[in-house]
Amino acid sequence: MARSCCVLSAFLLLCFAPAFAQDLTEEQILQRFEAQREILRDNETAPKTRGFDMISSPDSTNDLPAGTQNAGKPASEVVFAEVSPELQVNLAIRFAFDSAVIAPDQRPALEKMCAVMRKSDIGMFRIIGHTDVKGSASYNENLSRLRAEEVRRWLISDCGIAATRMEAIGMGKKFLANPENPLGSENRRVEFQAIS
Repeated sequence: MARSCCVLSAFLLLCFAPAFAQDLTEEQILQRFEAQREILRDNETAPKTRGFDMISSPDSTNDLPAGTQNAGKPASEVVFAEVSPELQVNLAIRFAFDSAVIAPDQRPALEKMCAVMRKSDIGMFRIIGHTDVKGSASYNENLSRLRAEEVRRWLISDCGIAATRMEAIGMGKKFLANPENPLGSENRRVEFQAIS
């Protein structure tokens, strides 16, 4: 009985865990982006929609220590659409520890996203950085934002995607891909959303 319970738990985790773009075809990624865009278009004024939860979160970069980029700047509201797992497009990009520098072997994943973005007629992509739970909330939000900005910078400089088609935000450790394993590497990811 215990074995079948574990198998069922693993099956449910696989069904509801977000897929990573590395495991999807370009066509599947495009389909997810189109579904995201349609849901947002159909429900622009609704605070909770099928497939999306709109969440307003304070940007806590003003809580960072003196000398840190953005330290002391006033907090602003970040509106984040939490996408249901079956519609998420995540990249498991490896960064150096405590760094926003993209590891050299991550180029294939970024090139795949580049190809998808070039094929798409989506006007605006949001790139969202996520972390695991290690570290303070403000530290993780800043690190996740820097990592999302670095992915955006790569897509602009190495791929030729127009800067006006992308925005980058960091959500830190608020939205774990795997809450059962809060320190798991799958939580450290960069998520892409089609917002227009």
